[in-house]
Amino acid sequence: METPASSAAHRDLREWLDRVEAIGLLMRIKEEVDWNEEMAAISHMVGQETGAPALLFEAIRGYPRESRALWNLLGGSIPRIALALGEPHDLGVMELILRCKAKFGRLIPPVFVEPAEAPVNAHQLRDSAVDITVFPAPRHWPLDGGRYIGTADAIITRDPDGGWLNVGCYRQMVQDRNHVGLYLSPGKDARLHIEGCWRRNEPCEVVAVWGLDPTMFIVASQSFPKTMSELDFIGGITGRAVELVKGDAGNIPYPAQAEIVVEGVISPDAQKLEGPFGEFTGYYGRPEDLAFLMEIKAVHYRDNPILTNTLTTDTGMLYAVARSARIWGDLDRLGVPGIRGVYCHPAAAGAFGMTVISMEQRYAGHAPQVLALAAQCPGGAYFTKWIVAVDDDVDPANINQVLWAMATRCNPIEDIDILRQTWSTWLDPTQNPPAERPYGSKALINACMEHRYLKQFSKRTKLRRSVYEKVAANWGRLGLPGAPPRLWALEE
Repeated sequence: METPASSAAHRDLREWLDRVEAIGLLMRIKEEVDWNEEMAAISHMVGQETGAPALLFEAIRGYPRESRALWNLLGGSIPRIALALGEPHDLGVMELILRCKAKFGRLIPPVFVEPAEAPVNAHQLRDSAVDITVFPAPRHWPLDGGRYIGTADAIITRDPDGGWLNVGCYRQMVQDRNHVGLYLSPGKDARLHIEGCWRRNEPCEVVAVWGLDPTMFIVASQSFPKTMSELDFIGGITGRAVELVKGDAGNIPYPAQAEIVVEGVISPDAQKLEGPFGEFTGYYGRPEDLAFLMEIKAVHYRDNPILTNTLTTDTGMLYAVARSARIWGDLDRLGVPGIRGVYCHPAAAGAFGMTVISMEQRYAGHAPQVLALAAQCPGGAYFTKWIVAVDDDVDPANINQVLWAMATRCNPIEDIDILRQTWSTWLDPTQNPPAERPYGSKALINACMEHRYLKQFSKRTKLRRSVYEKVAANWGRLGLPGAPPRLWALEE
């Protein structure tokens, strides 16, 4: 079968939405809905179905029709994630992960455009005119500490020592017309930048993008080397340099094609109570506590701006694709051979909780080596608790096959190792009291056939390839529904 070619990437969120709508995966909600839990409830309920559409709310109570909100941006939709990566919408998940891995290895640095050429500069508010309450920031969950304007977002900061720009995805709660609370887990780049500035008794400049294209969202949500800028990776994925505008109220540039951008500063020791918030774990994260307080100096937004939002419990497929690609790429760069597939399962705390690696065992200790590296490589170190290695006859994306391998090839007393005091987050509900939460642990599960007895290990039952191909070719004539299943292992 011919492999579909990559497509030209979108230039901004609106062009991507046009493509999504063309394949029937955008729903426009024209009836009035409430920002207070109702938009989130609709998104969550719609998202329970596989292949649920993106939702564009065009009538939000208390706001003019020109003010719109996009939810379930990517959700569980492989076609929408593929379009965001500039790929055909009909790819399978493992093929998409492979292509994403290749694109994460390309870098195209950003370019600057004149302020007058930037759509995001259609409207600008400065200083005393700043008022972020003009945007329909929602309350997501009943016990949230406030309205969260930053969820499907990007935060841009500059490393005070190296000077490179970082792009990360972090939540922001509205405090008042010109302040937001910014929550950052330990070890996250923006947190390191803020703390670095504070050590010098200097404010940290911050740009927040509240209406962004999905490629920036994907990259902002992943861990990349701390000495490289995510802006270069975004350009590499799209094949087009990110267009930036020089900062108006500060020195941090901002994306010219964004929907909504704010510039602000976090002054030394500026903090305020923030949270709780319903997080990717499916729980309210840490209790209300101090978070960085960002003072907004300038607001820039397009005509009829779109505020992008996400329920962090519903982003599992995004992380399943992007995080799997990052871990697989890290293993490649470390020179580890024999990797057939990597999959971070979306049901496991939004794809953060469990990583499965399918591999061909080539030497003694190969599987334990893969487990140790996958557990601590940059793409996979944060939070993940369960790292499982399976043989190359097991599809890592098929949880039934993974569980079968764990049940029939893993001897728990011999094949499970534990890493302690690993990189985690204050959002982990298993660690109590909350002060324990920045430190986690990981289980490394070797569910491969025992290497020293590979030749003696019991043979698994598999269909003969020639028989499988005959049945698959006659599938429709046999009156069988749908398409024939793709089997990962066949008898040659």
